[in-house]
Amino acid sequence: MAKKIVLWRHGQTDYNLQGRVQGQVDIPLNQTGVAQAAAAAEELVKLKPERIVCSDLGRAQDTGQALADLCGESAQFGVDERLRERAFGDFEGLSVKELQDRFAARYEEWRATGECPLAGVESRGEVGSRVAECVSDHFAEVEGVLVVVSHGSALTQGLVKILGLDPLAWQGLRGLDNCHWSTVIPYSRKPGWRLVSHNIGAPEVPGSALPSLA
Repeated sequence: MAKKIVLWRHGQTDYNLQGRVQGQVDIPLNQTGVAQAAAAAEELVKLKPERIVCSDLGRAQDTGQALADLCGESAQFGVDERLRERAFGDFEGLSVKELQDRFAARYEEWRATGECPLAGVESRGEVGSRVAECVSDHFAEVEGVLVVVSHGSALTQGLVKILGLDPLAWQGLRGLDNCHWSTVIPYSRKPGWRLVSHNIGAPEVPGSALPSLA
């Protein structure tokens, strides 16, 4: 079987539904998220994953477990903390309105540049490097399909790093919807990878639509 990596975002949580910044707060899947994970797993099991590796946050582990349950003993299942969501410091747990009320200047800086160290936000470069390193390490140990279960910002920054894109390219790369995935394959030319699909998902389950964070 051809080697490939599937980068899969976790299912919906109440923070997603409320438009709150999650970061590394360990928020569980809600009922919609559980249904999304089950629906996506029915599609991804067809790829016959060899290994499923998840962020250590519960929402990612539970999403990955839905696939692992279908794969049974044919797939290895593990956890790697390098796949954690980006740390958003003071912004974690807050809605857009709360951010605008409490941290107006810093919020605008973050929205404009993607960075805000004064608020304790982990840099995009740091996130991308740890995610890409994790993906590379696990991919080197498999012969077939690696499924990586992580988070919206972490996967975006990781994908930017994997593809060797300019760090500012994150602004032109649409983030993954809940329980959607992207696929990359090895490529003979630099940067060594090719993105072959992006933001793919199973048929939408009721309650999947989310408010905009713009």
